[in-house]
Amino acid sequence: MRELAIGPGTKVTLHFSLSLPDGEMVDSNFEGSPATFTVGDGQMLKGFEKALYGLCEGAREEFVIPPEDGFGAHNPNNLQIISRSEFEPGLELSEGLMLSFADAQNAELPGVVVDFNDDEVTVDFNHPLAGRDIVFKVAVLEIEPAQVH
Repeated sequence: MRELAIGPGTKVTLHFSLSLPDGEMVDSNFEGSPATFTVGDGQMLKGFEKALYGLCEGAREEFVIPPEDGFGAHNPNNLQIISRSEFEPGLELSEGLMLSFADAQNAELPGVVVDFNDDEVTVDFNHPLAGRDIVFKVAVLEIEPAQVH
């Protein structure tokens, strides 16, 4: 094992899981192939990356990542009320239904139906994990110097 620690300029291979404090699993690759990323390449949220700083190969850790370092705080401004007439007439709405919308730049924007009636639909455009603490478990398999291009 090398003594290289995770930080800027390192390429990291690890197993990880994301879960909620109540134990509900959000994502995990412990049963599959490990993930590899270069610190700072944008594949991983900065708050999750920073939690890894200083870890060495073989480390197994668990962190609680607060919303401000994870998926952000829940922003009430991201709740939008949309006229029911804007939706397909045959679309069966239900609370929790995730729909795809287009933003001003025509990029795909997911939204979750949180309330609806015959006239209006309230859609939450916050990330589904916004405002939540995330339990981040990692097993560091390999750390190597990043290749500079």
